[in-house]
Amino acid sequence: MVLLIIIGVALIALAIYYWVTPAGSLPSFFPGHLAGSAHKHVKHGLVALVVGIASFLGAWMLSGKELESLSDPPQA
Repeated sequence: MVLLIIIGVALIALAIYYWVTPAGSLPSFFPGHLAGSAHKHVKHGLVALVVGIASFLGAWMLSGKELESLSDPPQA
């Protein structure tokens, strides 16, 4: 669950980075790097945002199962 939260935070930060950084200024190992380009990758940012939110939802779903199992009395 913690790993999903860390991934979600990283992906949302990456989405913001894609929206504010021109393609020419992205690190060369990032998808969408185009040397000398002033274009901003809105779609890359949207995908990173959606996957980040999905990882938060996954962590939320997993935490619900953990809380449910803690509140249930043991079955005899």
